[in-house]
Amino acid sequence: MAGTFKIELVSPERVLLSGEATEVIVPGLEGDFTVLAGHAPVISALRPGILDIQQGSSRRRIYVRGGFAEVDPTQLTILAQNLVDISAAQPGQIAEEVRVAEQMLATAPDDMGRMLANDALTALKSLDARAAA
Repeated sequence: MAGTFKIELVSPERVLLSGEATEVIVPGLEGDFTVLAGHAPVISALRPGILDIQQGSSRRRIYVRGGFAEVDPTQLTILAQNLVDISAAQPGQIAEEVRVAEQMLATAPDDMGRMLANDALTALKSLDARAAA
């Protein structure tokens, strides 16, 4: 398929997604970036946030707690600490991630740790707000 690339989302527990995508917005440590077919090779650390995946006419949103993204012209691989598929989240799963992020914020040893915990809380609370609406 023209305009698509392979995407793999992997956590220690499982492979959440292995398929084709047309566009993915990735929460990089130094800012969000968009991956399209033919992207230049790059490796980036991830901050907690939402992966926004476009697969043809469907869109998928996945919370990622942190990890790494490896991009080349034909593939995006996400190696994540934790992944939560928003549309398939179990009851209480987002609330548990909020609890983990609050704990991370309370015990963060430095400014970077506090920033990452705050990013996680912001992303998760935006999900809660959308779910309540």
